[in-house]
Order: sequence, then C-alpha cells, then structure tokens
Amino acid sequence: MKSLKNLKSWKYKKLLKNNRYNFKRNYVLKHLPSSLITNAYKSISGWKNYKATPLLSLDKLKKNLKLNNIFYKDESKRFHLKSFKALGGAYAVERISKGKKNIVISSATAGNHGRSVAWGAKRLDLKCKIFVSQYVSQSRVSEIEKFGAEVIRVKGNYENSLEECKRLSKKYNWQIVQDVSTKNYKYIPQLTMAGYSIMIKEISKQTNHYITHIFVQAGVGGLAAGVVAGVAKYFKRIPRIIVVEPDRADCVLQSVKANKMKKIRIKKESIMGGMSCNEMSLVPWQILKKTSNYCVSVTDNNVAKTTAMLKDRKLSRVSIIGGECATPGVIALIGLANNLKARKSLNLNEDSNILVIGCEGNADVKLYKQLLSKGRK
Repeated sequence: MKSLKNLKSWKYKKLLKNNRYNFKRNYVLKHLPSSLITNAYKSISGWKNYKATPLLSLDKLKKNLKLNNIFYKDESKRFHLKSFKALGGAYAVERISKGKKNIVISSATAGNHGRSVAWGAKRLDLKCKIFVSQYVSQSRVSEIEKFGAEVIRVKGNYENSLEECKRLSKKYNWQIVQDVSTKNYKYIPQLTMAGYSIMIKEISKQTNHYITHIFVQAGVGGLAAGVVAGVAKYFKRIPRIIVVEPDRADCVLQSVKANKMKKIRIKKESIMGGMSCNEMSLVPWQILKKTSNYCVSVTDNNVAKTTAMLKDRKLSRVSIIGGECATPGVIALIGLANNLKARKSLNLNEDSNILVIGCEGNADVKLYKQLLSKGRK
C-alpha cells in the first residue's frame, strides 16, 4: 500500500441521522452521575503505573481527507491490558468488593472486559470466574488466565455465556461484575462507564483544540455512553457524536431508528468481535438515544487494511498498534468524508477536529498478526 489514493473507494454501509437529538448535560449526568465520574478519576489516577494514554495525530490521513485534525486516543497503552476496558471492570471490582477478601467475582466477556475484571480481582487477591462463548479465541482466554481467573467456556454466543454466568453466580452467591445494564442491574455498569469517561478527562488536558466530532464504537453502548458522559462533564463545547457499529450488529442504529431498544439477529459474527452485540445495554440506551447525532455502520472489509495502515505509518508519522475494534472509527470517517452528501450533512470540513477512539491494541495477538498479514497484501 504505497499511497492513500485507494481510500477514495472506501464506503460506509448505513448512515442514520438522529432526529430526536437533544444533548443536555444534566440529562446525561442524571443517568451517569457526576459523582461517580469524579470518584472514578480520583481512584484510578492513584493506581500504580497510571498515566494518560497518548493522544496521537493521524496527520497523513487528515491531509488526505482535507480535515484540520484527526486525533487518535491510543488505548493500546492502557496499563498493560492494551484496552480501554482496563478503566472499567477493574475499577468496578475495587468499588464493589470494598476490601472484602472472601467474595468470588464473576463475569461474562468477549475478551477485554473479562481481562480487566480478572486483573482487578488479582490486584485485590480475590477469586474470579470468567465465562466466555465458544467464539472467544484461545489467545484471549490465555490472557485472562494469566491473572489467575478460572475461565469457563460456554456453548453458543455471548448471550449464552452471560446467562450461564448469571445462573451459576446466583447458585453459588458469586458477585457479578458485568458491563451490561438492565432495569435491575445499573450500578456496576455505571461504575465501568464512569471509568471509561477518564479518557475524555485526559483528552481535555491533552489538546487546546476544540473537538468538533467524536467517532465512537458501540457494542452494547458502554464505551459510547462513557465517552458522552465524559463530554458532558469535561468538555466546554459539545462535539457531534457519531456512533459506529459493524453492519452485522447495528443494534444502536436500529434502536435509534425505532426509538426503542431493539434486539437484532446476528446472522454472522463480525471480525470486530467485541462489538458483535445484538442488544444495547439499558443505561447507554437512555444516554445515546438523545446524545448521538448520527449512527453509522461499516462492513468488515477494511478492518485488516486499517490495522496494517496504522502499524505501517500510512495514516500518521508514528506506528500505531490498533486491534480490530480500534479500526471502525477510522473506517467510518474515511467513508463519510468520501461521500459529498454525508460530508456536508456531518459538517466535515477544513476546520474539523476529529477524535477517534483507538480502543484496543493487539489484545488478541494471534488475530492481530493475521489481520496485519492480510492487510499488507
């Protein structure tokens, strides 16, 4: 891949404008309380080896797309977990265990959340049980096991692993630390999202440019809602919020379109496994239904290419390690910037300062190597 000329052919799949958009800081901070956000930063910033992750510039891409800035928040450097999830699960474990040593922590995961929960349990010397579906790779399982957690593999998809986690946790009185909120289970997911908001606190200190657009990934919506809550708390100006999903698992887009939480059927899992979710989490839905300006979906087609371009300095002067779930914001931005109608609708121009969330590094080492190899062809 010698130049960026072939980016002109990149497309997004679907774009939906949210006609019910109405961003009010107080509304957001009612669903993810300001005190939780403040406490999360206070705690996590005091952890050993805490430091703000880099805010990099995709300087080659910004010239190609004729934009003022494209900032890339590089979460591959978050503690040693290579993912933004390190800010969530581990913090929730700390808060709910409250110094008790005789509790057993449990969780279901597609990978990164479970690693964070397992690390959080190890930090506090607690026993931990992590449930994964048959689709979670062995290299992700091994990373979780490194922290001393017992990994229980469940036949079927993520939903099945979550159900089994709930069933056994109820039976044995284990403490579930899940990042998915429901009507009767909000507090722990709120803690994890409060942890994610730290990224925005850091960004508010890392640049003097006002961010005009944020491209943020969604699976069940926890990252996106945490980012939006961070914006409500820490940013002086409210940027446009663009939620990005795999086209095979666009539950946020479908929910915003229907104006109610919509459970979708996933016919084939996306390569962006952590985002391959069929239903939104409740608190993120309450936040995102009013605060997302646009929802956009992308195919898996350019995931490998984007991974390789980030690594091989095609998009920036520095080499960036971005895993499969770190790519969709970049892919969506390129596709939208290529489309004159979409570009105009989103107001993408030479004054735009874009933020994309590089939410993970090579968290799945084997898959990352495969993507690099494929993307370089």
